[in-house]
Amino acid sequence: MKLWGGRFGKATDALVDDFNSSIRFDARMYKQDILGSVAHAKMLGKCGVISEEDAKLIQKTLLEILADIEDGKVEFKIDAEDIHMNIETILIDRIGDVGKRLHTGRSRNDQVALDIRMYLRDEIDEMSALLKETMSTVVALADEHSGTIMPGYTHLQKAQPVTFGHHMMAYFEMMKRDLSRLSDCRSRINVMPLGAGALAGTTYPLDREFVAEELGFDSVTHNSMDSVSDRDFIIELISCLSILMMHLSRFCEELILWSSNEFSFVEMDDSYSTGSSIMPQKKNPDVAELIRGKTGRVYGSLFTILTVMKSLPLAYNKDMQEDKEAVFDAIDTIKLCLPVFTNMIRTMTVRKDNMLSGAKGGFTNATDVADYLVKKGVPFRESHAVVGKMVAMAIEKGKALDEFTMDEFKSCSALIEEDIYDAISMQTCVDGRDLIGGTATARVQKEVLEAKEYLK
Repeated sequence: MKLWGGRFGKATDALVDDFNSSIRFDARMYKQDILGSVAHAKMLGKCGVISEEDAKLIQKTLLEILADIEDGKVEFKIDAEDIHMNIETILIDRIGDVGKRLHTGRSRNDQVALDIRMYLRDEIDEMSALLKETMSTVVALADEHSGTIMPGYTHLQKAQPVTFGHHMMAYFEMMKRDLSRLSDCRSRINVMPLGAGALAGTTYPLDREFVAEELGFDSVTHNSMDSVSDRDFIIELISCLSILMMHLSRFCEELILWSSNEFSFVEMDDSYSTGSSIMPQKKNPDVAELIRGKTGRVYGSLFTILTVMKSLPLAYNKDMQEDKEAVFDAIDTIKLCLPVFTNMIRTMTVRKDNMLSGAKGGFTNATDVADYLVKKGVPFRESHAVVGKMVAMAIEKGKALDEFTMDEFKSCSALIEEDIYDAISMQTCVDGRDLIGGTATARVQKEVLEAKEYLK
């Protein structure tokens, strides 16, 4: 008979057992469930709710069960429904009636809320470590290429020259926000719900603060109904992961473009590329494409939990069992993508010459010509119009602005002198933007140093 089956006259149908069971996916929380139960048992003994002798036996046996699970000696059962009742059933099988005292003062509703919070904070720590490794690799690329000139784009049209290092540091800033969001999310996860019972608390004199301290929580929840029905922290975490995947996807999109023959700015290492079954010349950026594709998978997890929660009355509802597969899949996807992404960018080849050549095309120094005239006293709007006509002339003549003769420059503005050539060189265009957040090589190097300190 099931542990909750006292009022039932019939056994649940086998199909219902399978449909209702969550052990297929929540088994991964076995460690958190056992450690939470150990702390709960210790507190029950401390508060005199059960005897110290029983509490110690329960704790000892639970830790033995944990060791057996990790040694592959335990097989979970579908008819025990979930990880909580599987552990409790094994405990009772081993120590009899003493094991039945463990569930005193708690419900599976607050127990699962405890387990998932413990599990997610551990996973956040792992994902944060992986993200820091990715960020370190991005910074290393920025350091190596702080002076590698490439075209910057808006609307996917060449805009102004930047450096590859500066471009990489843009992604570092995105990832820095991702890391901060994970840290903030962890702080809201790290609140202890055990003691809320099914929804109304308990009449037993539990010491919730003691359990929180035992399990490393910062505080305890303050409303029993919210404690068991809150899944905001899961929504928040998957939202954070969705934003992180969006950043990886944007990065991958650029790598896919840059590795094409039309750009040829980077080349993926053979070990992070695939070929075609029919076209022998192909070298496909499949790793980047898969990461881009898996972003939609994480978005799907976010929409799943938002939809599950959107119309649930207080307090706990069985619908909430659907939260775990969504958040577990999002976490698994992140942990799969980050290491392969990191190694992909670490091993790729950066084509400096092609980047510089790309920067020299498309009139990326046009704004600098306008700025040159402004410094000669021409109002910016007027200089903008002058340079616009200059670009039209360059297109007609099939040449770049820095290939104009002095007579051609003079025909556009009498204020232009020989110093124009230095003023609109690619190096000057980049290094002239020497302000906080600018493209100057020295500024990029400074940002790299600060990033390295941040990652320490």
